[in-house]
Amino acid sequence: MLAVNQRYRDDLYGEYKLEKVLCELIESGPVQRLKGVRQGGACYLVNPEWNVTRYEHSLGVMLLIRRLGGSTEEQITGLLHDVSHTAFSHLIDYVLEKKEEDYHEEIFKGTIDSSVIPDILQKYGYSKEILHQSDYFILEQPLPDLCADRLDYTLRDMYTYGVISYEEVQEFLQSLTVKEDRLFIESIEKATWFVETYYKEVIDFFLHPLNVYSCDELTSILRLALKENIVSLSDFSMDDDGLLAKLKASKHPFIRQGIKELLNHSVQVEENENDYDIHRKSKLRLIDPLVMHKGSLHRASTVSETIQELNRAALQKAMKGVYLKVKKSEA
Repeated sequence: MLAVNQRYRDDLYGEYKLEKVLCELIESGPVQRLKGVRQGGACYLVNPEWNVTRYEHSLGVMLLIRRLGGSTEEQITGLLHDVSHTAFSHLIDYVLEKKEEDYHEEIFKGTIDSSVIPDILQKYGYSKEILHQSDYFILEQPLPDLCADRLDYTLRDMYTYGVISYEEVQEFLQSLTVKEDRLFIESIEKATWFVETYYKEVIDFFLHPLNVYSCDELTSILRLALKENIVSLSDFSMDDDGLLAKLKASKHPFIRQGIKELLNHSVQVEENENDYDIHRKSKLRLIDPLVMHKGSLHRASTVSETIQELNRAALQKAMKGVYLKVKKSEA
């Protein structure tokens, strides 16, 4: 995401000249910190190419809302919606056993109140009270609907990691429509493409053996580090590298060895239901977007057997999860 004279260019959505309030918020410390918070948690430690940041995603959500006609208030809220994410993103939810993966939501108000954000908003005539995600239908919708947050992380990850092409993204964006507070797709073909892409993200990528292993390993390390007072809960307000540096400085043998294995890629992970070290289920994330079909809106699954089957397969995989055997190097 590049900025020149209030103009921000994004790989997916193009270049936009932004209002001063948005520019000042983007350049503020809380948003800049997100450059060091990876979207995928610990996975970048085992695959450096899995490195999309919360900063890229947050600006992307803002720009997608703008593209779809959302108000300045909704763009501000989209930009700031992830500002309370801690180091390694959702890893804190595993460490604290938050099944709803909502720790960043629990601390959102406190994060905003203790930052420069209210002063910036007030400078331009806005109140922090505008920052209620549920007030904006483009930004946030419950599953199985589309929303800017869900759309951006799916398209951004899958494009960055080479699963989908730029041309495919642009063709899909052309099919997105907002009308009468409804966000929908104009053709069943594009709806099918997005559903397929979404499950490549939330099933194939989220449950990729290396992704699951890295999160499980770092979760164990961080739980121990908290228990032994090597790190504190407040340390999670740093970025990934800051928290990682504290772990690297530890003299605890389990922590030192675990970090070494993660960083040196000295393990092999394979799926094995009969002999496994890790079993991870995915949070249930089923998508069934609204689609225009024969002049009216329908759930995509009601007009597409392919989407019905994609949803059945995703449900089965999410409920079953993955069983992983970890093989550590003898070296």
